[in-house]
Amino acid sequence: MLHKISVPDMHCEKCVERINKALNETGIKYEVSLESKTVTVDGCDHCLKTALTELEDLGFTPEKI
Repeated sequence: MLHKISVPDMHCEKCVERINKALNETGIKYEVSLESKTVTVDGCDHCLKTALTELEDLGFTPEKI
């Protein structure tokens, strides 16, 4: 199942690098788009919750859309 997360405060490639580093360590499948300021998670609800928590821990304000 695909879950899309809005990350409105993702502004630059450095933000993308930080997100990639954090989410890579979780083992979940995901895709980051700086252009649309979204993270798409491919997985269960637990994967979505993990991604949301990681993004919040990085200081972003993610919201499932």
